Amino acid sequence: MTLFDIAKKNVTGNFKSYLIYFVSMIFSVVIYYTFVSLQYSAEIQAAMQSSQAMSSVFMGASIVLILFVAVFIWYSNSFFTRKRKKEVGLYSLLGLRKKTIGRLLFYENLIMGAAGVAIGVVLGTLLSKLFTMIFLKLLDSAIDISFSIPVEAIINTVVVFAVLILFTSVQAYRLIYRFKLIELFQAEKEGEQAPKASLAAAALAVMLLAFSYWLVFQPMTTSEQMGRNLLLFVAALIAGTYFLFRSAIVRLLRVFQRNKSRYYRGMNVIATSQLLYRIKGNTRTLTIIALLSAVTLSAVGVGSSMYYSNEVNADEAAPFSYSYIADGGALDRQVEEILAADKDHPVKKKVTIPVIMVKADVSALAYHPTNYPPDETPVKLLAASKYNELSHALNRQEQVQLADNEAAAIRPRYAAELSPSDYEGRSVPIKASRGDTEVTVVKFLEGHVLRWSFPDMTFVVSDQLFEKIAGQIRPVLYHEYQVENQQTTQAASLQLAELASDKNQMASYYDIYREGLENAGLNIFTLGFLGLVFLAATGSIIYFKQLTEARSDKGRYDILRKIGVSRKEIRASIAKQTFFIFALPLVVGILHSSMILKALSSINLITGSVTVPIVTSMIVYILIYLLYYMLTVQSLNKIVNKS
Repeated sequence: MTLFDIAKKNVTGNFKSYLIYFVSMIFSVVIYYTFVSLQYSAEIQAAMQSSQAMSSVFMGASIVLILFVAVFIWYSNSFFTRKRKKEVGLYSLLGLRKKTIGRLLFYENLIMGAAGVAIGVVLGTLLSKLFTMIFLKLLDSAIDISFSIPVEAIINTVVVFAVLILFTSVQAYRLIYRFKLIELFQAEKEGEQAPKASLAAAALAVMLLAFSYWLVFQPMTTSEQMGRNLLLFVAALIAGTYFLFRSAIVRLLRVFQRNKSRYYRGMNVIATSQLLYRIKGNTRTLTIIALLSAVTLSAVGVGSSMYYSNEVNADEAAPFSYSYIADGGALDRQVEEILAADKDHPVKKKVTIPVIMVKADVSALAYHPTNYPPDETPVKLLAASKYNELSHALNRQEQVQLADNEAAAIRPRYAAELSPSDYEGRSVPIKASRGDTEVTVVKFLEGHVLRWSFPDMTFVVSDQLFEKIAGQIRPVLYHEYQVENQQTTQAASLQLAELASDKNQMASYYDIYREGLENAGLNIFTLGFLGLVFLAATGSIIYFKQLTEARSDKGRYDILRKIGVSRKEIRASIAKQTFFIFALPLVVGILHSSMILKALSSINLITGSVTVPIVTSMIVYILIYLLYYMLTVQSLNKIVNKS
């Protein structure tokens, strides 16, 4: 029997111990292969208008995934290393040379890694059509897809994971050279001391987390405020989470110990003591898992928000199906011909709107567009009668009536925090060639009636004032068209796009809707699968950590059984301790993600309601963690409770 045969036998003999790691690795390979293969998919490129952006996103997601998988594999191997130190020491004691032992460990790691990659690539290939169908469904595309095997994706996946496996195999080879023989046999006896419950550090954790949570409710109207608050929020959240697990949780467990009636009930004294004993070794792991859970849930929340609010966002950015600045000549005729030829999307409404482009002093208002001085901000002026006509064309109830020097302001699209009091009663001097005309804002209107553009400042003035200013600054004429089934106007939109220029500002609802749908579908697909990989990996890390500690605790549980503690009581104690380890980072991660989402909504990265997708994500997260929890309890019970 060769050394390679012995390595294969060892892998199959210990397969149950490696199963969770093996499954997580296969899943990672499948997702990485999926991301890479989609970059080479002709169907995907045909379905997306911006295939270059798709390739960039998938490439970025692949890099993030492989970096995380590299850390996960390295972390998992450190657990396997500790588990096998005694076995390696026995090989050395029996006379095997260090080089031979190193080669044996190298072969074992290589076999397991190669098997994981091979199975992952095969599964990824078999599931590639399913994943492509899911992605096209998110893009609302009806393109037919065929089964294919992208050779480039297979080569990419094999090469990347081969490098990772080779690195970890070398790490396994070096195990015998890194420790003395006595250290290998004493590995199971290594442990952590119970940490001191520092009241100051516990108080610091509470203050840092409270401060970070408080920050997300503070206004962030300028880029300086945004950058400062977000930086402080992230720093305080990370530090607060670390000290929460390092000291605050320990302090709470110490307080629980003082409650003698509960502490000495059943196996509570054992469970609490074990948690205190292990908390120091778990601090960094729990912190990383809590923060990673928060980031994952937040990322899925952002992607879900973008996807489910895409139609609302498109309606806000482009209230009409088509919009452009008329020239009164050839351009108008070309547009009419294109729309008349599109029989599947007949024109329902057409409105011609004069708009005055002018500068104004908006210093008195709460909102100032960035990159423009407040006293020289470009604004658009609409006549009240024309605003009412646009509102009616859009089937809205809002109508305005204004006196000579009164104005109504339309809420800027990315200023959800503003209230009517931030505008109403404030004066805005409008600059014209014959001097300033000061208007007073008397109403704050919701909903755009013109295509969104930056700076997003639109005021409605009385017809009389509009005519007065129009005598000094010539208005431009916008033609606005509303057609049926505007979400499927691809052909007409492509024809109109050929006529677009900076001068006519040609825009279509379809282009904005489609771009948003593609970006949102791409994000929710990549973030969703990355989230599942992160979840599987973090669950595996907790699983390995608990199994490693259980093996060193087995002797203590043997003593408990000898003094009369039943196996049922031991299992209940294990379940309580494991629940604490799984639930704590999950609860903290969910709370953190809620605050992160609040912070992101403050800077308009999230629009609309995200309650349903966020709650759904949390339920999925909890269910998968529950599965890992049950597997961990079952495995721990077999280790410490068997005869």
